[in-house]
Amino acid sequence: MDSLSYKTMSVTKANADKQWVLVDAEGQTLGRLASKVAKLLRGKYKPSFTPHVDCGDNVVIINAEKINLTGNKWNDKTYIRHTGYPGGQRSLNATELFAKDPARLVEKSVKGMLPKNKLGAELFRNLKVYVGTEHGQEAQKPTAINLNELK
Repeated sequence: MDSLSYKTMSVTKANADKQWVLVDAEGQTLGRLASKVAKLLRGKYKPSFTPHVDCGDNVVIINAEKINLTGNKWNDKTYIRHTGYPGGQRSLNATELFAKDPARLVEKSVKGMLPKNKLGAELFRNLKVYVGTEHGQEAQKPTAINLNELK
């Protein structure tokens, strides 16, 4: 046997290799897009993945208004919230939420696939969703990736 020594590296916030990634949501199915974006935010596609550290990429999603939902989800999928007052439960279906703000539909689906703790909240801040092709992250020079090539 060779005297090769392998060392498991644990990524820290200081030495995490974070990139800016641009994702085009045009023609994508909402859930499939959201699960791949959540994996990108988490850093699961990287060989240096560390579960307890924010080592994922910063993701910019454009064309949020061109997302697809399959089946009857436009009418049947409901988003429930509570105002905080007695009897204050309010609900919207996907069509109503999409009419208000298409970006929020994408944000909610990605947020639901992130961890429900402080790390998940920190990862969610690395996501930017825009309606249309214009985005405010030109200065970061995000690299465009094709989600269909990711597993």
